[in-house]
Amino acid sequence: MSNSAEYDFLSGIRIVDFTQFEAGPSCTEALAWLGAEVVKIENPGVGDPGRRLRKGQPDDDPYYFQQFNANKKSMTVNLKAPEGLAVVKDLLRKGDVMVENMAPGTIERLGLGYDEVKKLNPKIIYCQVKGFGEGSPYEKNLAFDMIAQAMGGLISVTGEKGRQPVKPGISLGDTGTGMLMAITILGALRKRDKSGEGCRLQVAMQDAMLHYNRINFATQGRTGKAVERDGTRSGGGTNAPSGLFPCKPGGSNDYVWIMTSRANPEHWTRLCKVIGREDLEKDPRFATPQMRVKNDAELDQIIRGWTATRNKYEIMELVGGVFPCGAVLDTLELQNEPSFETRGIMQVMEHKDYKGYKMPGWPVRINGKPPKVKASPALGEHTAEVLQSWLGMSAAQVEKLKADKIAGA
Repeated sequence: MSNSAEYDFLSGIRIVDFTQFEAGPSCTEALAWLGAEVVKIENPGVGDPGRRLRKGQPDDDPYYFQQFNANKKSMTVNLKAPEGLAVVKDLLRKGDVMVENMAPGTIERLGLGYDEVKKLNPKIIYCQVKGFGEGSPYEKNLAFDMIAQAMGGLISVTGEKGRQPVKPGISLGDTGTGMLMAITILGALRKRDKSGEGCRLQVAMQDAMLHYNRINFATQGRTGKAVERDGTRSGGGTNAPSGLFPCKPGGSNDYVWIMTSRANPEHWTRLCKVIGREDLEKDPRFATPQMRVKNDAELDQIIRGWTATRNKYEIMELVGGVFPCGAVLDTLELQNEPSFETRGIMQVMEHKDYKGYKMPGWPVRINGKPPKVKASPALGEHTAEVLQSWLGMSAAQVEKLKADKIAGA
């Protein structure tokens, strides 16, 4: 679906989208923002489980679906009916990319496994997102975001030292995996332009988490030990000060993260100057990076005394570009920060049912502006349009499929 010519990097690319919930939809949404025509194939009546629709009852969480399905089209097809499956196969013959993240074995049972689809369209890029990879002992297991984060090591390194592990508050298992697939699809399209050949792409959520854990594998390589949790510190425990420090008035997110980099000794000098404690530079307890790590408890107490007298915004203003420092901002603070909307990073979705709903868009700016967020589709909204534009069906043919409960509704 186009945004404007400026953003249509993928104009003319047709994507048949069998994804649900978040991991797969994140991937196809990214491609939709870049100009691809993404047709979401959904079950009549209820659609993607991410819609959380219940027959005869109102949707109890409409905003979840909006976040991962902007700029797409929706087509409803009964895949269990031979006629419905035939329609989808016709779409695949016309498509450039197919993406699915159903439970293991589901797409194959529907008769849409890789070998079958390749016969229909040898140029198609066939993409699968699963919880665990082929050959894994857990290959047939079901997985959601938190399962991937647990099994991929992220939860093991998140949390405070000496306490139980904590799930990161973001969905790296889902969206993080989807982004890796989206990037790979772009590469596959580039190669296909040259060779004319399609390919099969597979990513497992557990495997993707290893990618996001690389800095911890680097620490493990250096120490020879599994990385321990130390959520209020950074840098693998080799630089200080580096961690969270409380600010006034003492609310649940009134903290700043202050860090002095091992790569830039000037950070320590600048920190001492900003807090008015140049004497610390000559203090033997803090004279070298190694000594600062050794005496980090005493050093943290000194810095905590300074941060506790100021709010996090004051500290950010004082520090600026002097040394690395970041206020802990909650989701409402981010929502209400006007510069995000001014720059187009947060956008108001123009949706007939959810007026004024602001959401994050694609964060990469293209010639100064990011792609426009367009409304997520109503269930089956584009069924007739897709059947006519992709397959050349007449209005009468479309109406017959609807009447036979094969497509639409």
